[in-house]
Amino acid sequence: MQFRLLRLTSGFTIVAGVSLLALPFSGWAQVRPAPLSGSVRTSTGSPVEYATVTLHRAADSVVVKTEFSDATGQFRLEPGVAGRYLVSAVQVGHGRVWLGPLEATLAPLSEPLVFVLPASAATHLGGVTVTGQRPPFERLADRTIVNVENSSLSAGSTTLDVLGRAPGVSLDANDNLTLRGKQGLLVLINGKRQPMTGAELANLLRSLPAEQVSTIELITNPPAKYDAQGGAGVVAINLRKDQRLGTNGSLNAAYGRGRYGKFTTGLSLNHRRKGLNLFGSYAYTDRQNFQELDFNRRYLPEGGAAASSSQQHNAVRSHLQSHTWRAGADYSLGTRTTLGAVVSGISSRLPSHALNQADFFDGQGQLLSRSSSSNQRNLLTPNLAANLSLRYLFAKDSLGTPELTADADIASYGTTRTLQLGTTYLVPASAPFTLLTADQNGTLTIWSAKTDYVRPLRYNLRLEAGAKVSHVDSDNDVLFLLARNGVTASVPGLTNRFRYSENINAAYVSLTRTRPGLTVTAGLRGEQTNAVGRQEVGQASFARHYFQLFPNLSLRRPLSDKHELAFALSRRLDRPTYSQLNPFRSYVDATSYRTGNPSLWPRTSVQAELTHTFRHKYSTSLSYTRSNRPIVGAYLLDTDRLVAATDVNLRTQEYYSLSLTAPLEPASWWKLYASAEVFYIQFQGELAGSPLPAARPGALFSLNNALTLGHGWSADLNGSYNSRERFAFQDVRAFGQVGVGVQKSWGKATARLNAADLFYTTPLRVTARYRVLEETFRSAQDSRVVTASLSYRFGNDKVAAARRRSSGAEEEKRRAATGQ
Repeated sequence: MQFRLLRLTSGFTIVAGVSLLALPFSGWAQVRPAPLSGSVRTSTGSPVEYATVTLHRAADSVVVKTEFSDATGQFRLEPGVAGRYLVSAVQVGHGRVWLGPLEATLAPLSEPLVFVLPASAATHLGGVTVTGQRPPFERLADRTIVNVENSSLSAGSTTLDVLGRAPGVSLDANDNLTLRGKQGLLVLINGKRQPMTGAELANLLRSLPAEQVSTIELITNPPAKYDAQGGAGVVAINLRKDQRLGTNGSLNAAYGRGRYGKFTTGLSLNHRRKGLNLFGSYAYTDRQNFQELDFNRRYLPEGGAAASSSQQHNAVRSHLQSHTWRAGADYSLGTRTTLGAVVSGISSRLPSHALNQADFFDGQGQLLSRSSSSNQRNLLTPNLAANLSLRYLFAKDSLGTPELTADADIASYGTTRTLQLGTTYLVPASAPFTLLTADQNGTLTIWSAKTDYVRPLRYNLRLEAGAKVSHVDSDNDVLFLLARNGVTASVPGLTNRFRYSENINAAYVSLTRTRPGLTVTAGLRGEQTNAVGRQEVGQASFARHYFQLFPNLSLRRPLSDKHELAFALSRRLDRPTYSQLNPFRSYVDATSYRTGNPSLWPRTSVQAELTHTFRHKYSTSLSYTRSNRPIVGAYLLDTDRLVAATDVNLRTQEYYSLSLTAPLEPASWWKLYASAEVFYIQFQGELAGSPLPAARPGALFSLNNALTLGHGWSADLNGSYNSRERFAFQDVRAFGQVGVGVQKSWGKATARLNAADLFYTTPLRVTARYRVLEETFRSAQDSRVVTASLSYRFGNDKVAAARRRSSGAEEEKRRAATGQ
């Protein structure tokens, strides 16, 4: 095996040529048959843009390739090998139409294929009814697509709930999202980066009802077009958008009950006519929740002295109320130019009340003190964003249609957080009552501008290039007051103001070449980062300026009509988020708080993945990632012997994984999607003299069943299991969940009933060990919930044939489906 190495200024080494892929596989010498081309039209003769056109093997209807029709309704499919095929076409609001079987040979078809899509919900082919409903999960070459819309399990849920049921996704004890066992995700909502992580991101996703979401894409190896941020991959959340002509919309309402009630309702409106589309949506969420936290801590002193300990119980009651809205317009300036504008916002209020009981013991187990604390917190997060977009199609030539898109975004995220933490000591009774109050106000402003250009070239090449500029300003001011023995004073060590600014300038270029037996994509992204942080009290500050290159390479090669290999290699980055850098404290109780770490450095990682696909359905992937300066959560003892939850850098992290996915169809009415992931994560480094425990493997399993029961009835059964795993200093016990849902449709109305976490198996149990502290805790929430919902669509069912706006996320989906 021979390699040719290319060393970049960033220190990254990429394998530019791999002779293994040049071995004489049998599929290499096959001559490619002529393409299958044609058009998709409505029953009135209007062209249908972005219709999904799918090539199936005639023998068993297995999907071979998927394309989308262009603005004139035209499509082109290129079979990899000669043979007999079926071709289907479908669009939202239309039935699926089938043609064939067809014989793909060297000679082109005598006449182009013509699909005429009926407006009905289903069409009959040979006595078999084929519907256009998507499966709950779809596995593509570089991503998994979660189809949220029309899922009975998603009704009345939050976007965070839906993510928690997705294959390979889990939420740890600090509300950090992980994908396939790895932390460090870039989360996008309609293509826009969400500048938060941990509890702040979790609260945002809890405020976004699942009824507002169309699909979620889990991308493990994103191309150069995406920001380099996100070493574990990208979670792209795509909101719903109605494509029907005229004035129409939908109404929905859901009520769920666990220990407490959860209510969601929403309205969406859309008016579409030739050249103009106006749309808007609103959702209200009212969710009451609880959290129970049980801590057992051992404080390990130096010199071999006996360890003291504590036992604590926290009972938290919270009440989330949020308003989510979105309004926008798309306007066509002729056949080539489309302008778009969107304004959106999420405003949430999250008051909570916590009671804490704590007992502290000496080394001999004798009671030293006992306290009772009451913690009143309130969190307000008004978020507002606006987007302007331009899409321009150049004149079509023999190679295709070049396209230019441009976007300008501005967003403001506000935070108002108040705290009243009162502590009474029962033992000794002479200890005074203390009241700690805090008032924090913060504003995070982001603006960005980007442009992307796509151009088909000669020799089956496709060029993509673009640039992006973004700027962030974060300003947080907090005042802490402590009242004791009738005296109230500011707390100098806690009261402060933290300002942070960040500028990122980026550009990328990517080339894709498709030839018989091999598709290669090579991309390079460069990002210059300028970050400055400053604390007003103490004059502590930092400034970081660096430029880095992020290359990526992907190859796809069919070995035969049943086997395909794909390889991806990329370099990624994880910058600390603004909350991770912010040193302000957020108290859990009198002995615990969450704080940021201004000393965090970005994490860089190199990842490689080899995927084998059998019969275009069953995927097996081997993945390896090596990271420098990984960012992990840790629990530290401060100088006052309080436990501080924060983030730190370790030296390196190595990640190995084997994943399996299998979409099955045991019966015509039963679709089953099985996913398994086995991984091993090893860290190197230490924290304040605390060595890392030995690593151990972990596993994730998920199984989703979608049942079509007839007469408008359907059902879903979902289950997932996370084995015991060790991540850095934390040992996480096994957990899982089982959910079931059923739905019934009557014309334009749909009723749904679902139950989540049936056996209440999601509570987390975690043990963290350090040189001076050992902590074991259990965290449980109101996750076992039964929800009933009703939705109704009004207006006509005619889908527009006019051009729709294509966002960056939609363009990525199109390229993934076509393999280009």
